[in-house]
Amino acid sequence: MVVPGLLSADNITGIVTWVVDGDTVHVASDGTKYKIRLYGIDAPETNQPYGKWSGKKLASYVLNKEVTVEVVDIDRYKRHVGIIYKGDKDINLMMVNAGYAWYYAKYCKRKDICPAYLEAEETAKTARRGLWRSLPYHPEEWRKK
Repeated sequence: MVVPGLLSADNITGIVTWVVDGDTVHVASDGTKYKIRLYGIDAPETNQPYGKWSGKKLASYVLNKEVTVEVVDIDRYKRHVGIIYKGDKDINLMMVNAGYAWYYAKYCKRKDICPAYLEAEETAKTARRGLWRSLPYHPEEWRKK
């Protein structure tokens, strides 16, 4: 089966039409809209401290721009979970490095990607960038409240 917008079984190339929050976007490709959850990271919820800032940071990187999504999975909410690239830049990694998302160890299993996300988080913490300016709640803990 061929899915519209997929260049291969692993990629979607299209325009980011909406940034939901710091780890979810909508991508339009060949008349199909995809909800994309960024793989290996977790960003603050919109109503959480730094939540709006995280979404704005992601929008500054990708909104109304062409991206390629390396699809890693489809989650239980039927979202495509993937790594977003703008050119050769890993946007997921950029979000963690800027301090507006966490490395999500619980779900990040790829040995070729995840160590870089962990290192970026440690660097952002040390530099006190973004949400690391304070003592942030991990979004998973925030959602439990």
